[in-house]
Amino acid sequence: MRAGAAAVTAADVDPLAHAAIALNARANGHRIAVLARDVLDEAPPPADLILAGDCFYEGPLADRVLPWLRAARAHGIDVLVGDPGRRYLPHADLVEVASYEVRTTTELEDLASKVGRVYTLADA
Repeated sequence: MRAGAAAVTAADVDPLAHAAIALNARANGHRIAVLARDVLDEAPPPADLILAGDCFYEGPLADRVLPWLRAARAHGIDVLVGDPGRRYLPHADLVEVASYEVRTTTELEDLASKVGRVYTLADA
């Protein structure tokens, strides 16, 4: 929303993510709708942009996410993927557009910082 979006909807199946989304939105003075369901079983929504973050940490999820993002793009929706280099990231299907050094907690990651990368979908 800080980049000018009129409305934002977040989707996640994890209740902890719902709480984090609400806290982040409030800290930034915005309201964000949250879908507490698996949207990968649905058609992509009417939207200008889909941001997919850290979705490639396990094979079964990665196998579902990429086709859904491709379907969104086929409907004219721009797609950006953020990922710190997870195991199932489909490098051949993505084009890097930016990278950022990101501090992490060693309770969750094996390093104090990682490089987070932003990708768009490569042409099929």
